Amino acid sequence: MIQHYMKCFLRAILAGIAIGLGGCIFMGMVTSEYKWVGAILFSIGLFTVFTFRLDLYTGKVGYAVENKPSYLVDLVVIILGNFVGALIIGQMIPMPEAAEVLIVDAKLGGDIDWWRVFCKGVFCGMLMFIAADYYKTQKKYLATFVCVPVFILAGFEHSIADMFYFCASGTFTLDAFLFILVVIVGNAVGGILIPLCKKYMYEDPPTGNPQ
Repeated sequence: MIQHYMKCFLRAILAGIAIGLGGCIFMGMVTSEYKWVGAILFSIGLFTVFTFRLDLYTGKVGYAVENKPSYLVDLVVIILGNFVGALIIGQMIPMPEAAEVLIVDAKLGGDIDWWRVFCKGVFCGMLMFIAADYYKTQKKYLATFVCVPVFILAGFEHSIADMFYFCASGTFTLDAFLFILVVIVGNAVGGILIPLCKKYMYEDPPTGNPQ
């Protein structure tokens, strides 16, 4: 069991680094008129996670519905590993001042609307489950390069990406910690929404491709 968690932790660290790589691309283009290109290239993070079967919280939390309660321990290990990976690359690649204003200050500046933050986390969680489940069932990356740009351009909140942004900007405050916690919960609610509803919304068990 210990070996299982150690391997899970290592995969999670690498997943956090992969998302950080995507974040580096985006924060380098966030001030450009071609911000949408950065949103598309951010997909390299999830592409790497799927290709090497790494453990990313937002890609795994949706499967809590079909796993034993002990799976929750895996999710905690994954979150911690994802943070370590985000911290490593965040400290190696500091965020430019202009990007900090547009990303970090936009998230934490002024009075934070925690309900809106939660809702943005929910929608991001839904998109990440769609991407993860599409790859799991189809072994294709199409949803990766659709869902990632959608959540970025829509302004939804991805807990691991936010960890990277805060680490890269050196933002280790109580508000940042609470922000991440709210997004983690939102990502979880969004991630389990579709698989939970699948248990009850079909008259017959779905077989094959939907018509």
